[in-house]
Amino acid sequence: MADTMQFDLVSPERSLLSTQVSSVQIPGADGDLTAMPNHAPLITTLRPGILTVETDKGAQEYVVTGGFAEIGESLSVLAEKALPKADVDQATYDALVDEVQAVYTQTKEAGAGVDDAAKLLQDTVAIAASLGLTAKQPAL
Repeated sequence: MADTMQFDLVSPERSLLSTQVSSVQIPGADGDLTAMPNHAPLITTLRPGILTVETDKGAQEYVVTGGFAEIGESLSVLAEKALPKADVDQATYDALVDEVQAVYTQTKEAGAGVDDAAKLLQDTVAIAASLGLTAKQPAL
């Protein structure tokens, strides 16, 4: 590929991808962004969403649930959880929502950070539309 940069996608469980890319669409906590070669250096947090990687073999999509992206001469995404989009079925999606629902419930009982936990839960629920799945409706 002519104009590319090194990209690494890592989760606590494993390294999912390490390749040259032409662009990466990132679900940033402050808004979606596209990183390309020669992008200005940036560190951003991720919100739950779809990370799209453009390589010479085409687009690859991953579901991420949070983490960080560091853009420089290369791009590294350190995801809390990352799964190939093709591997996420209804049961996997429901389990993700249940996990975030439990965090929200604990946060609500503690009484601090409820707004952030509610946003995280709603972002996780919204992933269903991108996956073509039935959205799970959590209790807030």
